Amino acid sequence: MSSLRQAALKRLARREHSRLELEQKLSTLGTAEEIAAVLDHLEQTGLLSDARMAAAYLASHAARFGTLKLRHTLRTKGISEELIDSCLSEGLASEETRALQAWRRKFAHPPGDAREWAKQARFLQSRGFSGDAIRKVLKAPVDDNA
Repeated sequence: MSSLRQAALKRLARREHSRLELEQKLSTLGTAEEIAAVLDHLEQTGLLSDARMAAAYLASHAARFGTLKLRHTLRTKGISEELIDSCLSEGLASEETRALQAWRRKFAHPPGDAREWAKQARFLQSRGFSGDAIRKVLKAPVDDNA
């Protein structure tokens, strides 16, 4: 059990993990009961926290990705819907603002024709931005001073 705990701490020292992620990474190192006991202990001591993991993930990824992609990724990491909703509603810039920032980093000029508009829209869509945010960004006049 000590080696299992050390393996968990080693992974947590690198970055925050959700309980599900850590459980999957430790699955080859012990039985399900041993892993559950170690994870329960880590949660009780505050070393493992889904809320902290979700907040850290959003802090590092929210500027580049839309709400749809952020929500999907957190869901696959085992974060509950309630916690995802809570984290997404706290302190994030609006989706239109984040989409505009992502667009500005990638493209120098607004779309000149339908083909270019589709290319830029696909880029934003692949980043998980909503259709409304994409339309607002691509239809808005671009201020060169911003």
